[in-house]
Amino acid sequence: MKKKKHVYKSTDTPPSQFLASHKDDLISGSLEDTIVFITKLIGSNTDLTTRRFRIFGQYEAALFYYTNLVNHTNINVDIMKPLMYKPSHLSDKAIAVEELQDIIINDTLYQSEALLENKVALLVDGILRGGTIVAIEGIDQAIVIGTRQIESRSIDQPATEQVIRGPREGFVELLGTNISLIRYRLQSPDLRIESSEIGQRTKSKVAVCYMDGITNPDLVKEVNSRLSKIDIDGVLDSGYLEQFIEDNHFSPFPQVQYTERPDKIVANLLEGRVALLVDGSPLALVVPTVFNQFYQTVEDYTERYLLMSAIRLARLVALVFSLIFPSLYVAIISFNPELIPTEFAVAVAGGRAGVPFPAVIEVLIIETSMEVLREATIRLPQQVGGALSIVGVLVIGQAAVAAGFASPITVVIIALTTIGSFATPAYNAALALRLLRFPLIFMAGIFGLYGIMIGLILIANHLLSLRSFGVPYLSPLVPGNYGGMKDLIVRGPLSWLKKRPYFLQTVERTRIKEQPKQPSPSGREPELLKPAKDNHYGE
Repeated sequence: MKKKKHVYKSTDTPPSQFLASHKDDLISGSLEDTIVFITKLIGSNTDLTTRRFRIFGQYEAALFYYTNLVNHTNINVDIMKPLMYKPSHLSDKAIAVEELQDIIINDTLYQSEALLENKVALLVDGILRGGTIVAIEGIDQAIVIGTRQIESRSIDQPATEQVIRGPREGFVELLGTNISLIRYRLQSPDLRIESSEIGQRTKSKVAVCYMDGITNPDLVKEVNSRLSKIDIDGVLDSGYLEQFIEDNHFSPFPQVQYTERPDKIVANLLEGRVALLVDGSPLALVVPTVFNQFYQTVEDYTERYLLMSAIRLARLVALVFSLIFPSLYVAIISFNPELIPTEFAVAVAGGRAGVPFPAVIEVLIIETSMEVLREATIRLPQQVGGALSIVGVLVIGQAAVAAGFASPITVVIIALTTIGSFATPAYNAALALRLLRFPLIFMAGIFGLYGIMIGLILIANHLLSLRSFGVPYLSPLVPGNYGGMKDLIVRGPLSWLKKRPYFLQTVERTRIKEQPKQPSPSGREPELLKPAKDNHYGE
């Protein structure tokens, strides 16, 4: 007889709702009732294993676990084998049912992570998380044993952030591995990690990391308050949390920073910020975030300050290029050509002689084509993406100029703009600048240089109104702070950065203590290298 597949009707209760309605139910001590209840909830899965056996050859028991979530060697060697054979020091002793729990926990199991639980809902949750449940006949408590083992990729160089000088380690998807990478670099008893579960169905673990004695307690409370208000079916990545906890949901500028580098997280924790890690996501979040963090890199602090200050200035120039260069070109060509030197104006006019579109339409078409090409390069396989970028930039660009579809100067402007957006270290900040580029081009095409100024004033006004967890977005520029200016446009020497950022309102402000000079007994500076009195090298 063919077995019919059960189909839920409108009157049926889904397993999750059925479990929620029985979340306070306790196991009765009947092994058969426990097996029936668990099988009713999750027994239709082929990867659920229910193993019946006898503890010490006497007491009926059953094991429950998901096959693909556990370490089978651990179950066979550290759980099944000890439970089937009575401990040697108790071989001649008769064990009563009342003593069985204590003997299993304290004398039998070779497991450090084992606890007793009597709520059926928590037992099911333990199975779903990769644990193993041992239910025993006649005992109204089951044993939850930690046996989780999930295959994951090995720790490798961060894929989203290039490392020039620094550790070549990036976060992976497992939360425990990511926490170990942080603790490895921050071996301090002040490090606090608080975990919670978010997502009604995924029950994703979220870790809140901060430094006790440095981080403002009000900031930690605010982070936990915003996380507690999230009510969603599932959190599959840290980007879900970012969209829920940011202050302004309609701003193109990111108010939460994400990173794949453990050393960057440790540096932010030491400054007094809070880090958020999500189980299943290799990207950690950092709050609060200010705008200057998006053009700074870890290498700024590992190299000498003069060199990295110059490179940071180059990044700022590239950032400005990526925002206003196309609109500035449109405004000058369309409204103020007298600002161009005569020789250059003749060359530009010659290049645009056969172009049938106004400058604003031409720039918008080329800019849109570049965005489409960039997106196609990202989405294609790695082996094909590089070839497409070369074809798009060289062949299509050259063909467009030769066909009179675009002028050479327009192609150069768009190329410089694209390179400038690539020079911005943070991808989400570069994406915001790319989005704002199009309104500025429209404003420049309608009002000229006045339109650019109006657009920049609106952008500056929006930036001034933004806050990230109560911190002004343009700190330490607005409101101004002399100590913060040392690490704003250029990076001062590390000996100048004695205080943590003032806008974080940290408990302990000092991070570099003053080192007093030790004068010589004569009051003069000590001579480190003194030439020998008897020099025989010339003889």
